[in-house]
Amino acid sequence: MHRGACGILALTLGILAAPLAADAQQPGKVYRIGYLQTSTREQQLHLIKAFEEGLRNLGYVVGQNVVIEYRFAEAKLERLPGLAADLVRLNVDVIVTGINSNTVAAKQATATIPIVMANSIDPVGAGFVASLARPGGNITGGTQDTGDEIFGKRLELLKDILPRLSRVGVLWNPTFAPNQGRWKATAGAAGKLGLALLSAEMRGPDDLERAFASITKERAGGLLVMGDGVLFTYRGQIGSMAIRNRLPAISTVREYAEAGLLLTYGPSLPDLWRRAAVFVDKILKGTKPGDLPVEQPTKFELVVNLKTAKALGLTIPRSVLGRADEVIR
Repeated sequence: MHRGACGILALTLGILAAPLAADAQQPGKVYRIGYLQTSTREQQLHLIKAFEEGLRNLGYVVGQNVVIEYRFAEAKLERLPGLAADLVRLNVDVIVTGINSNTVAAKQATATIPIVMANSIDPVGAGFVASLARPGGNITGGTQDTGDEIFGKRLELLKDILPRLSRVGVLWNPTFAPNQGRWKATAGAAGKLGLALLSAEMRGPDDLERAFASITKERAGGLLVMGDGVLFTYRGQIGSMAIRNRLPAISTVREYAEAGLLLTYGPSLPDLWRRAAVFVDKILKGTKPGDLPVEQPTKFELVVNLKTAKALGLTIPRSVLGRADEVIR
């Protein structure tokens, strides 16, 4: 063969071999993922399962080609910065966060390690991303709210079940920054529906008794629970107290209905966590987080707890039951 042809052939083979060699190294690569959450491991088990299932569907096997470093703040928000810093010290390849308080801690801990939000709230307003379409920086992922309309929808559902409803207690954590905007949006919707809102703040379990005492003293006919990491952790106690105080209650995600609230309307958290695995996969394969648009949920589910309805002596209208995605009996 001509010497020039041999050189071209060698160069061509070399070019082809380079990506093949790189691909051959990938199976031996073990990625390290940080998982940062406000609540407890126990409260997160079903979301951990969904996230790991999402990874498994994409070819990752925990303990083989991926290691997950789990960190839980046990509903103590002051622990989050230290836990985030610990993940940065471990030099994880990506940090997965849930709700905003987790992302704040991760963002303050690193400007270089990619961060994937599973269920953020108003990430643009929170300063996490420049825009949903073009996040920029090192943060991307999913959001669980799509706008202010959903807050009015929850109040409408309560009023569909309780036509004479006029006063609604709102259990919320004012230290969770997005709740300030949520309160304003809910108050605006309440005004249009002729409802008065009664604020009851809860920063931790020690506030529960006082909060419910305040709501019942003000003669609330229903209860709206604004979700955040702290309230999510104590949703079982909240559900029990709502029934004990005979308060029909609505909240954001199905986990609250499973804990005893009358109904919930919002996205599926397990779906959001499975979707977070897709973002992680793209980042591990080389896509910059700032180039991955933030996704909003496309489906909201209505869950009705008929056990709670029976305990409260309520009949759920067919118009509501007919729209339910799930009925807990």
